[in-house]
Amino acid sequence: MAEAKNNALSQLKIPPEKKSRRRGGGLLFLVALAVLAVLAAGGYVATRGGGVKWFAAQSAAPAAAATPAKPAPAPPKPGDAVLAVSGYVVPRERIELSPRFQGTVKWIGVRKGDRVKKGQVIVQLDDAEYRAKVLQAEGELARAQANLANAEANLKRQEALARQNVDSARALDDARRARDVAAAEITVAKGQLALAQTYLDWCQIRSPIDGTILEKLVEAEELVTPVTFGGTRGPSTAFVSMADLNDLQVEIDLNEADLAKVHLKQRCRISPEAYPDKKYSGYVAEIAPEANRQKGTLQIKVQVENPDVYLTPELSAKVEFLADDAAPR
Repeated sequence: MAEAKNNALSQLKIPPEKKSRRRGGGLLFLVALAVLAVLAAGGYVATRGGGVKWFAAQSAAPAAAATPAKPAPAPPKPGDAVLAVSGYVVPRERIELSPRFQGTVKWIGVRKGDRVKKGQVIVQLDDAEYRAKVLQAEGELARAQANLANAEANLKRQEALARQNVDSARALDDARRARDVAAAEITVAKGQLALAQTYLDWCQIRSPIDGTILEKLVEAEELVTPVTFGGTRGPSTAFVSMADLNDLQVEIDLNEADLAKVHLKQRCRISPEAYPDKKYSGYVAEIAPEANRQKGTLQIKVQVENPDVYLTPELSAKVEFLADDAAPR
């Protein structure tokens, strides 16, 4: 029994050769750790003789600090575009010709797209009623003139009788009063004739400007009125819509973030989207006094200089706002 225990204990003992190998392995492990630490702290390069030259590692912070900063962008030169925005071509003034009183269109002498001259008759209303009123007013004037002539003759007779003390002073005063009333009737009759003639002239609708007919709104024999009665089947309130197409602007809804880049009289370059090779010069003619809160925009109007047939109202156009030399704001 004792001998069996001794044999078991002898088997648990570590042989000497194994003990020395374990100590040597631990030393190699420590050396490997030291080499890794040196490599982590620095680096090496191969020399011409095949050796190794050690050097200290440099931190990345100084290298980053030595990187030169990017230069600030140069300010725009006069004539360079500082902002490009799209808008719509519109006439500076769009005119709708309306009747001054209710009437019937006798004929209309223009079509959509026609060019007209200032003073040209483009619509004729039925004027039979107003011609009759002119004749009536002319008759009233003639009667008033006859009454005045009779009153002046009677006044002269009364003056002669008064000088001879044949008639009373009261009769002379009545004659003078009758003459004054007749003269006043002349003035009233002339006013009535002028009014009737004015209404007759209003039956001819003339163009107020040199321009182009944008839209024809009535036809012959159609009733027109200056006041709308509501609904879609009532009388028309305008004959035509027209504008001078040599006086055009580009209407822009400018984002409020870009307002600092725009000012009145600022020079602009305009090109219609349909003809991008066409370029027109212009300037900021109007800045709205109130912004659109819902859109966050402000309306800008750019006047087009020397427009031609390629600029059609309601076409979209690109506007480039140009830099200038301290232009007045």
